[in-house]
Amino acid sequence: MQVILIQDVNNLGGANELVTVKNGYGRNYLIPSKLAIEANPSNLKKMEEKKKLQEKKEAKLLAEINSVISVLQDGGLKIGAKTGTSGKIFGSVTSVQIARAIKEQKGYEIDRRRITILDEVKELGTYKAKIDFGNGNETEVSFEVIGE
Repeated sequence: MQVILIQDVNNLGGANELVTVKNGYGRNYLIPSKLAIEANPSNLKKMEEKKKLQEKKEAKLLAEINSVISVLQDGGLKIGAKTGTSGKIFGSVTSVQIARAIKEQKGYEIDRRRITILDEVKELGTYKAKIDFGNGNETEVSFEVIGE
């Protein structure tokens, strides 16, 4: 029996996937539990339409992510920090400060949990941070720590 999964099912497949299962498993468990629907021609057509819509959404999202990446790579960020007389900063620069600088200087709001600082920032200078947008899309952003 072929069914179209509505939700992800462990050891079987993901949502909107066509799978072959035994008749009893499909009729007695998957369909009554609203985990799957029968794979008839109209349901197959609906599944294909859903896949097309999902692909369009993903393409639009990818284009938006690429535009954000290009803006972030154009020129570095400047982050102010209080320093002592020797050029060392008090504390360190955090992902929260980088997210705030991106919002103020580039106009994009990025969640601080997506930002990873590659080096420990304790002195004035130029450093790099990595921003992960998900689905393998990531970029490195350079930022300069300047004294206030």
